[in-house]
Amino acid sequence: MGQRIELFENGLNLVVEVTKEGDVRFLHGGCLPYDESAVDEKAKPGFRLLEVQLSGEDRDEYHGRSHRASYPGLRMRYVRHYEERNGIGLLFALETKDEATGLAAASFFQFHDGLQVFKSWTELRNEGSEEMGVEYVSSFSLNGLAKEGAGDQDDKMKLHLAHNGWQSEVQWRTNTLPELGLSHMTDRSSKRVSLSNTGSWAAAEHLPMGLLENAEAETTLFWQIEHNGSWHWELLNQFDHLSLLVSGPSEHDHGWWKRLQPGETFVSVPVAVGSVRGGFEEGIGELTRYRRLIRRPNTDNEKLRIIFNDYMNCLWGDPTTEKLLPLIDAAADVGCEYFCIDCGWYSPGVWWDGVGQWLPSEERFPEGIKYVLDYIRGKGMIPGLWLEIEVMGVNSPKLAETDDSWFFMRHGKRVKDRSRYQLDFRNPAVVAHADEVIRRLVKDYGVGYIKMDYNINAGLGTETDADSFGDGLLGHNRAYLSWIDRVFEAYPELVIENCSSGGMRMDYAMLSRHSIQSTSDQEDYVNYAQIAASSPAALTPEQSAIWSYPLREGDDEEVVFNMVNALLLRVHQSGHLAELSPPRRELVREALEVYKAIRGDIRDSLPFWPLGLPKVEDGWVSFGLRRGGRRYIAVWRLDDEANEARLPLSGMAGKAADCRLLYPQSRPGGGCVWDAEAGVLKVRLERSRTARLFEVTER
Repeated sequence: MGQRIELFENGLNLVVEVTKEGDVRFLHGGCLPYDESAVDEKAKPGFRLLEVQLSGEDRDEYHGRSHRASYPGLRMRYVRHYEERNGIGLLFALETKDEATGLAAASFFQFHDGLQVFKSWTELRNEGSEEMGVEYVSSFSLNGLAKEGAGDQDDKMKLHLAHNGWQSEVQWRTNTLPELGLSHMTDRSSKRVSLSNTGSWAAAEHLPMGLLENAEAETTLFWQIEHNGSWHWELLNQFDHLSLLVSGPSEHDHGWWKRLQPGETFVSVPVAVGSVRGGFEEGIGELTRYRRLIRRPNTDNEKLRIIFNDYMNCLWGDPTTEKLLPLIDAAADVGCEYFCIDCGWYSPGVWWDGVGQWLPSEERFPEGIKYVLDYIRGKGMIPGLWLEIEVMGVNSPKLAETDDSWFFMRHGKRVKDRSRYQLDFRNPAVVAHADEVIRRLVKDYGVGYIKMDYNINAGLGTETDADSFGDGLLGHNRAYLSWIDRVFEAYPELVIENCSSGGMRMDYAMLSRHSIQSTSDQEDYVNYAQIAASSPAALTPEQSAIWSYPLREGDDEEVVFNMVNALLLRVHQSGHLAELSPPRRELVREALEVYKAIRGDIRDSLPFWPLGLPKVEDGWVSFGLRRGGRRYIAVWRLDDEANEARLPLSGMAGKAADCRLLYPQSRPGGGCVWDAEAGVLKVRLERSRTARLFEVTER
């Protein structure tokens, strides 16, 4: 006899059907109840819980490069399921097995109490007598994404994607499926909408996430791949329904192949999946709550201290004692709480291809670098240093102490990118080297902040002690995360900023550990506004570090614009503060005082976008944070000719409220009026390329 397994947990409904033959059908997963009439019997074979492809096995109804209809995925039969409560919430597991090969699988769903989100992953085990070659395994698979509502998927489904690039991070775009080429013209197609990342930058071109909105049913499904390497997801049609497959690396997407010996297991990368009533903002709100829950507990995300870093539009990687001391004085004067010396501190001149030893330059710091670090601490700030621990320059003196086992290798050669070699953190000697560098910075130099940069992409992976290039990369990815975990355990008060040429590794494998993320290396403060406003959909506001770098040649409005960029997120102050005129430096000080007054709300708030998600071509940009009855709203007028904008605030129509200009209070040129009947904040900015921060409080 078959059976029906139904879960209702934290507002999520999961329905699994097991046929009398043992086939497992994952019929439903979402925030709405399951509608029995939405899936007919002929379509149910397409509602698979798991896809797994072994070498030498067939494919069924396979078209193009889709991972659907795999073998032995189609032969997996129900074994058992179980539920248990842990410190996180309900854990649901369903076990299946292919008798022909002996491959066993366990599909896990870890719910989180109070959230409409679960974490999904798959564990494979070879219970046969011969080795197996794994080419693909899904971490999450769900069909019937568009079955709620009467309309066709072409008309009602909207896909929200975050494109990413160096100095152009977090570019959200919303498209219908036909706009992306996936038109619903057949019950199955070789066409898929898919995103893949290959290499050690998890966000090289896209963030590892997506949101699929059903405008008719007013629901949104979202997913987040929590991995710091190669990943893949795809939307496709099968059995006349819309399907989602999510995974880590695979063979034909990333050069990943895993040899599974009898008795061995393999665990896929985890994926967070959630479903909410509402659209993009409601989905991001639930993701924000989830991200805060899974993040390593740390005081940095509670205190939100202000960081000064000497790089951006300032020293540009050329620090010396002489240059730093005036900056330290100025940073302390305006209210900064960390001072981080960026790249260049370890070399007297050109340093790019010589990194790896991480010893301070005597030419740059004649009195020793500890003199400068102690000076920072004497000014009441916590000292920090820039580091790029995962690489070694091709001309590094440290190379004399290494061999090929330290590095990624392909075809018998060391992997080289931008004149650096990639260190392999599976090697105990590499880990010992990294441990000693961190110990020296923290214990000997007194560093309390590390900007951990990563400016190369290691590509497919490494052949050393691996079944495939991708297998080597995955092993390194996981070994690096284990190393970071041990570092935070050894130095719990140490703050390590996650940076990869800006935001190239903006993923929640890294961000569940790191308290702060560099969002961009964008050098133009006007361009930065859109990145800053978009970033709270990619990570929590308190983790989103935004550069603010008043320019030597700028005016008062340029300072204000720079400061507004960062004030609702995490202030990453820079610029030649010591050379600013007193009035312009006073604007910096005023902004940081405002930040200190509101940062207790930032860490608990949820983001919203009154004008919609920002785009580069927009004339006005705005985003806000809400906590209870208070809303903080940043507004930028870029090159738009109009000097007024209307900002609808969701849920506020008919409500009395007070609005005020929060920053800057000392300058004219901007104001607000609250239209209670319409629930609209009317904002006026007299000049283009200006910005203001407003506060709206319900009465």
